[in-house]
Amino acid sequence: MKILLESAVNLYYVQTLAMIFFPGERFGKKDEEAVREDEPCLTVRSEEREGGVYALAALDWQGAHSEAEYTAEQTEGRTAERTLKLAVGGAVLAVLGERIGYRPAWGMMIGVRPSKVASEMLNAGISKTRVKKLLTSDYLVIPKKAALATDIAVTEKRIVGNPSPKDCSMYISIPFCPTRCTYCSFVSYTSKRLLSLIPDYLLRLKDDICANVRLANRLGLKIRTLYIGGGTPTILDAEQLRMLLSHIASLINVGTLDEYTMEAGRPDTITEEKMRIAKEYGVTRVSVNPQSLCDDVLCGIGRNHTVEEFFRAFEDARRAELPTVNVDLIAGLPGDNFRRFSSTMDQILQLNPENITVHTFCVKKSAEILRLNADVYSIRGGDAGKCVDYSQIKAHQEGYIPYYMYRQKNTVGNYENVGFSLPGHEGLYNIYMMEEIHTILAAGAGAVTKLVDNTGAHTEHRTIERLFHQKYPYEYLAEDRSQSFAEAAEAFYNEHGML
Repeated sequence: MKILLESAVNLYYVQTLAMIFFPGERFGKKDEEAVREDEPCLTVRSEEREGGVYALAALDWQGAHSEAEYTAEQTEGRTAERTLKLAVGGAVLAVLGERIGYRPAWGMMIGVRPSKVASEMLNAGISKTRVKKLLTSDYLVIPKKAALATDIAVTEKRIVGNPSPKDCSMYISIPFCPTRCTYCSFVSYTSKRLLSLIPDYLLRLKDDICANVRLANRLGLKIRTLYIGGGTPTILDAEQLRMLLSHIASLINVGTLDEYTMEAGRPDTITEEKMRIAKEYGVTRVSVNPQSLCDDVLCGIGRNHTVEEFFRAFEDARRAELPTVNVDLIAGLPGDNFRRFSSTMDQILQLNPENITVHTFCVKKSAEILRLNADVYSIRGGDAGKCVDYSQIKAHQEGYIPYYMYRQKNTVGNYENVGFSLPGHEGLYNIYMMEEIHTILAAGAGAVTKLVDNTGAHTEHRTIERLFHQKYPYEYLAEDRSQSFAEAAEAFYNEHGML
């Protein structure tokens, strides 16, 4: 797709809007003047006018020319940049929506955090009812999604409260899996050669965790939550898992943590012994993730486990008496449909897990499934919309509340991922990480330390610095970056007056 921009608006913003209607689309370079005969060409113009911004969007495609215009009012409390985006977004959605015959449920809200705008409005003193109306009128979000974003923003505000600059969380990466799911794009490794690195990896990881704890102590930080993710942490055998968790417990008083999560995402790696070890060393939350309760669907996406194995793994977690069990599902998976998904959701609700996270199938450019099925992109998402709606209605009926949400590009139907919780079991790390509430100290290959300046209550534009660990385990083993990370963190906290 070619985009011709005659506006001060950010090009990436326009590209992301266009991808709602042309999922998986690639964009020509700015210096390429020629447009292929079959290539859509989107032209965007904007200009400031008295009281606001006027925008015009034109689409040339399949031998036809279409235009749409939109004007956004400059209102009190709205930045010039936000007004420009509203004008351009309105024009682009109008012209592409008319030609494609599709209205995106989230309107022009393209960001990872759709509740962010609602949070900003609530923090500015705007009522919950008014926030929903503004999301619908200004951002063209359909009413039920506006209500969802607002409700989640209210819940997050209640949970977060007034965060302290001295709060932080810790993330520990185990980037190995028994097999790779066809939709996965995370940094995880499954080959025999890379799995053989696990013993050395754990030794290095222990040093990295020590370095992070020393850093937290020097900076006077209180670790509020700890999250062991992957990959699949339960790919570790029982002895390795005990070694890792006992090491953590020797450095951190895990009993004072607000939450201690360990992903146990693949049922084929879970045993009752591992769950009891997790309980013994203070883990309070585990994720046991089937994605679907249909063996045919699981086989089609490369999940090397059965539905029966999931039920066995879930019972292992229950017998270990872990306080909170999360279950992940994915709506819109290839080969799935509403009948199968609704049956999956109903069966999960019967198990009464404390958390249920419902993702919408997302097509990542590096995922194996694109090689297997190049037509997997879907603008409307087939049954995905019905599945997402069903999950939200049924969760509400069973007493679950939506407590966090995020969205991704190239999600089928442009839908959202939502975490549901029974009251008092909200996944705190998920909120802290997604809403960038406080610093996250990370350890392990592929992990990212995120330094956050949250010195102002309800800061809308936090200063954030990211420090990236090596992507691959063998690179991680070859180079120790803990000293440079510590120096960068101390400089950041000094610069922002947080020490």
